[in-house]
Amino acid sequence: MAVLDVLFGIANVTFFYTILIWVLVDSLRQSKLNNNIVYSKQWPTFFTTVTVLFNVVISLLNMAFVFHEYTTQKTIGYNSFSLALTWVLATVVSFYSMRTTLRENNKRFPLVLILWWFFTTLTEIFLVCLELVRNVESVNWWVFLSEENIVGTVSLPMLLLLCCNVFCGREKSDVEEQLLQKEVESSMEMNEQEAFTEASTWSKVTFRWLNPIFHRGRVQKLELGHIPSVPLPETAESACSVLQESLRKQKLEGASLTKAIFHSVWKPLAFNAVLAGVNTIASYIGPLLISSFVNFLLENDDSSSIQYGMVLAFIFFLSKTVESLSQRQWYFGAQRIGIRVRSALMTLVYSKSLLMKCAGPTHGKIINLINVDVERIGDFCWYIHGIWLLPVQVILALVILYINLGSTASFAAFAVTIFVMVCNTPLANKQENLHSKIMEAKDSRIKVTSETMKNIRILKMHSWECSFLQKILQLRDNERRWLQRYLYTCSAIATLFWASPTLVSVVTFGACILVKTELTAAKVLSALATFRILQEPIYNLPELISMITQTRVSVDRIQEFVKEDDQNQFMNRDPPKTSGFAIEINPGEYSWETNNQTFKKPTIQIIEKLMIKKGKKVAVCGSVGSGKSSLLCCMLGEVPLVSGALTNIYGSKSYVAQSAWIQSGTIRKNILFGKKMNRDFYENVLECCALHQDINLWSDGDLTLVEERGINLSGGQKQRIQLARAVYNDSDIYFLDDPFSAVDAHTATHLFKKCLLELLYDKTVVYATHQLEFLEAADLIIVLKDGKIVESGGYNDLIARPNCELVRQMAAHEEAVNHINPCQEDDSVGSRPCQKNQIEAVEENIQETIMDWKRTKEEEAMTGRVKWSVYSTFVTSAYRGALVPIILLCQVLFQVLQMGSNYWISWATEERGRVSNGELMGTFILLSGGSSIFILGRTVLMATVAVETAQRLFHGMISSLFRAPVSFFDATPSSRIMSRSSTDQSTVDTDIPFRLAGLVFALIQLLSIIILMSQAAWQVILLFFVVLAISIWYQAYYITTARELARMVGIRKAPILHHFSESIAGAATIRCFNQEQIFLTKKMALIDDYSRVAFHNYATMEWLSVRINFLFNLVFYFVLVILVTLPKSAIDPSLAGLVATYGLNLNVLQAWVIWNLCNVENKMISVERVLQFSNIPSEAPLIIEDCRPEPEWPGDGKIELHNLHVQYDPAAPMVLKGVTCVFPGRKKIGVVGRTGSGKSTLVQALFRVVEPLEGCILIDGVDISKIGLQDLRSKLGIIPQDPTLFLGTVRTNLDPLEQHTDQELWEVLSKCHLAEIVKQDPRLLHAPVAENGENWSVGQRQLVCLARLLLKKRKILVLDEATASIDTATDNLIQKTIREETSGCTVITVAHRIPTVIDNDLVLVLDEGTIAEYDQPSQLLLNNSSSFSKLVSEFVRRSSQSNCHKG
Repeated sequence: MAVLDVLFGIANVTFFYTILIWVLVDSLRQSKLNNNIVYSKQWPTFFTTVTVLFNVVISLLNMAFVFHEYTTQKTIGYNSFSLALTWVLATVVSFYSMRTTLRENNKRFPLVLILWWFFTTLTEIFLVCLELVRNVESVNWWVFLSEENIVGTVSLPMLLLLCCNVFCGREKSDVEEQLLQKEVESSMEMNEQEAFTEASTWSKVTFRWLNPIFHRGRVQKLELGHIPSVPLPETAESACSVLQESLRKQKLEGASLTKAIFHSVWKPLAFNAVLAGVNTIASYIGPLLISSFVNFLLENDDSSSIQYGMVLAFIFFLSKTVESLSQRQWYFGAQRIGIRVRSALMTLVYSKSLLMKCAGPTHGKIINLINVDVERIGDFCWYIHGIWLLPVQVILALVILYINLGSTASFAAFAVTIFVMVCNTPLANKQENLHSKIMEAKDSRIKVTSETMKNIRILKMHSWECSFLQKILQLRDNERRWLQRYLYTCSAIATLFWASPTLVSVVTFGACILVKTELTAAKVLSALATFRILQEPIYNLPELISMITQTRVSVDRIQEFVKEDDQNQFMNRDPPKTSGFAIEINPGEYSWETNNQTFKKPTIQIIEKLMIKKGKKVAVCGSVGSGKSSLLCCMLGEVPLVSGALTNIYGSKSYVAQSAWIQSGTIRKNILFGKKMNRDFYENVLECCALHQDINLWSDGDLTLVEERGINLSGGQKQRIQLARAVYNDSDIYFLDDPFSAVDAHTATHLFKKCLLELLYDKTVVYATHQLEFLEAADLIIVLKDGKIVESGGYNDLIARPNCELVRQMAAHEEAVNHINPCQEDDSVGSRPCQKNQIEAVEENIQETIMDWKRTKEEEAMTGRVKWSVYSTFVTSAYRGALVPIILLCQVLFQVLQMGSNYWISWATEERGRVSNGELMGTFILLSGGSSIFILGRTVLMATVAVETAQRLFHGMISSLFRAPVSFFDATPSSRIMSRSSTDQSTVDTDIPFRLAGLVFALIQLLSIIILMSQAAWQVILLFFVVLAISIWYQAYYITTARELARMVGIRKAPILHHFSESIAGAATIRCFNQEQIFLTKKMALIDDYSRVAFHNYATMEWLSVRINFLFNLVFYFVLVILVTLPKSAIDPSLAGLVATYGLNLNVLQAWVIWNLCNVENKMISVERVLQFSNIPSEAPLIIEDCRPEPEWPGDGKIELHNLHVQYDPAAPMVLKGVTCVFPGRKKIGVVGRTGSGKSTLVQALFRVVEPLEGCILIDGVDISKIGLQDLRSKLGIIPQDPTLFLGTVRTNLDPLEQHTDQELWEVLSKCHLAEIVKQDPRLLHAPVAENGENWSVGQRQLVCLARLLLKKRKILVLDEATASIDTATDNLIQKTIREETSGCTVITVAHRIPTVIDNDLVLVLDEGTIAEYDQPSQLLLNNSSSFSKLVSEFVRRSSQSNCHKG
């Protein structure tokens, strides 16, 4: 019978493992076969219910027998224990199978379960027969009810019924089969959005709900649409509403954002705390029981109870399984809380930013709140439980030490732990300070990089890119210095982390020897296991303190932002029925800089109350910087009120900003702006805004995509689109800020007549303008000077006053008109309305029309595995990889010496007196100290390699970006570039090197433990290879999905930042149109898209970890079983104890390997993205040494265009078609032509922003395509239509390269009539210039750009409507200055205003890429049918009407 018991026991264990493996691989099998698991909504069949019930009964019977056996005999039989354990597992599987319906034609219980039922049935039948044979002579039926046989006797009938049910339960009627199939099909068609929400508890514990996603990722590339949405609590709307409700409950006055966040997530936080507690307790069971296990192995009596050893092994296995499962759920729960907090805070910050006044926090600060502070608060969810877990971990460790070694040893360990923590704290503080320095340096670099990328076109045209590149590299060098110090500090902390168990063990064992506490192998190994766990709280304390500090700062920053005063100061009142007023402007003072201590005078000062009636047209005029735009902003409530009463607006309003704000999206989306389509009205708006012709040119019509910041639209197109947006809004009141400056005379007249006078005839319109010819139709004219209303009244009344400001400006306008003397004015042209095909001389950017061949593409992600070339490039970037073998050798030697020291002390204490105490501690200290030295070398070398690698990758990327052609930046949103320069570079700096190294180091540790195990039990090698194969297969299956999810995480963050930037830039427009809710909804959708990808990315990692953890727990359990069952003489107890000690960390180490293995590839995507931008096709060389022009080139400035053909893309139409002409040296040439005619392309070709397909351009006989770009562009000067100022001072904007003296700067400021404006600030040339020059008017910015150009003194100048936003009087003076200062220069003027080009030597008229007219203006005016003549006639007619009215 003993032999039978052994055989049956082995069979039971075999079935146990077989069923267990089935449970493990079943979820994978379902995904592989594309079998979605559907939880049946129907009641299970009778046979199924009976089957599960019988399993439960049999399990209870066997468990009761085991309990009875233990209580009566104090031992547990191997066969009975294994039988009960297998029945419990079989019951769980049968219940699980009943709850689920597999999408297979053959529906039944798992085959392994059926085989188990048949095996136990046959076994029981065999045992019954055996009993009958043994009692054949004296038939005693009561023998079957004895203690030994009662369980089998009672179980046999149920087992027989189980076998019958297998066959009976398989037959189903056709109707039932069809119903079940329909249920499965409907579940397949069911939206997967609730995959997590609808999952069962078992599915959530094992992450089986992810199986459909893994299968899809296996068979096709994952897209965003394939990813289910996040659970409702993690959605942005839900999370933010809960947070806002929590804030409201605190009555907001003195409300704490920290408390509000806590109250909004306290339930999942509490559940997570329970999981963290369970995980901590389970992790300490191993060190507590290790002494018992070692003592069991040290017993010399081979007859010692093997059952006791098996129970210990099972407890070890159970505790490690609970530890693994609770840890996975804990970590995933922390990530879910982090997603919820991030979503809530992002939404809160965004909704608040839409309400902030223009003088509020800068754009960069708000982006930092999202990019840095919100992320940090979300990450803190990982650390929050450490606040109470850390003391619990220390206390549990001391309790175990006290049990094993006594009070002295535990006190010594406690003292050393406190000492190590105290030593670690200053290092952690230093690390935190250095991290702050890195962030400050990074912020400075990001700020300059962002501004540079946005204005790269201007920098390249001015040939400043090298200087700005050097500036960024200098900032990066400063960042690198802080990074280097930071990483070396991290090296010291890492060394302390790895050396702390050594230090604690040396002191503790030394204390034991001093007080003569006996050291045994069991006690020593238990202590070593405890010391290893103590590493975590020692390491976590400073990091926890650092995270708490950083998170507190981030919370305070967001709370300060959220508490800012709301923007809107006026009240949108319903107009009284008897009131006929639309706007009520009360006396008051307004200022942009309310918090500026140097504030002396307000931006706008209203002295008298002003009432504007409904339906009136109000014109606002004044010189540059007089406050026209600010007055409109005051009416809109955009400028903070310093004193006085608020402005009241009675009715809905629309706003057209001076600097056009266009959304990314379609033309139609920009015009509708959240309103429903009314086709007739929509077409009417397009007609009035002169957009029909443009839309007809575009292949996609009004569905054509607009790129970031409207870079693929001309200035006139952007202005007309935002005007159409305002008109379509059908508001009561319209605020138009200089809407005609970006369009030519014909189009301006068309817009004025069709929009203002016809379509908006019954609306209240307030418009600011420099074009005085549009004042005549105004019912009220407001004249501004120095921020004050100096005059207001009707046109006739003001003109009648001889010395008023308006008369002075009209005189300047008349002077400009007098410069134009057409030989013959075509009256017919002057009297007929503007036609669609008339000239619109607007500036176009590099793409003059939006064509279907050019689109802003969604960021293209690499697909498939991260290529090995990316890894090799990364590893060999620093010192060609020479230090890598040395680092690996240090790690191997550290591992060998550490294991050697542990083996030594366990072997030496195995028998009393084997070695002396001095020899024991001396050798232990020597081995442990050697391992610490090697770990120090490893960490220092790692820091050195990490810094050098990050620096080289950054240099490669930034250098490649600065050498990229302008077309690259036109097609690539700046947010995409910035994500690589900030987020990806930060990952490369501080994350990837240590993750990659951590993976390799963990693999070395894992292999060393497996080798150690194989020394004690060689059989583990066979199991290890099996588990390794399964693990690799799991990892390969996982990585195809996880890789794409990680890429999507990187890609989905950029749209959030882009939408943030876009919304902040157009906040005034969004508020004016009352579109905050629509934009907030879109923002929440973008956040949810990011959250759903991040949510499933985190979950997939836990999916893999659960499975691999379980496999390695099985390996550990199998090793323990082997050690228990082997004869005592066949094993080395010290080695076996050491195996058990190290085996306790096997699942943690394996989880670390898997975590790093998955994270490395996911994080390496950042390297892949950086390298993508390190290999951008570059422009022509900056300098070609063999073809450098003479230093004084160009001398004359003669420009020759020979058969010039230009196209932007091989698939695109030709833009310039055989242009041939000569621009004589030292002459002034005006270039005009309608949109798409090729004006801007001509300028781009001159600067070689785009290379000609055919033909050439010669400057003073030098072919510009043969010389370097720097030699060319540094000799040319340009003022773009969109004036560009940089964050800094007046001086840095005028002279970025610092090549001129203050005296030279003041001279050009005087010539550009800016000196008096600059002198108003006591800081003079060091007066600050805000981001994008926001604290200067557009006209003032244009004057600064003009001053910048005059300072360079170039021979060839391009003026791209340099004075479009300047009043006529100032423009006359500026034109005079330009004529005087550029008398010996070749000046090419792309113009809107007739006075700008009428006195030029030559005028070039382009039409569809060809030369339509090219001659002197006087000659062109002789032909009344010429395009130029029509343009001049329209301007004269319009201006003459104003002058006649004046007379």
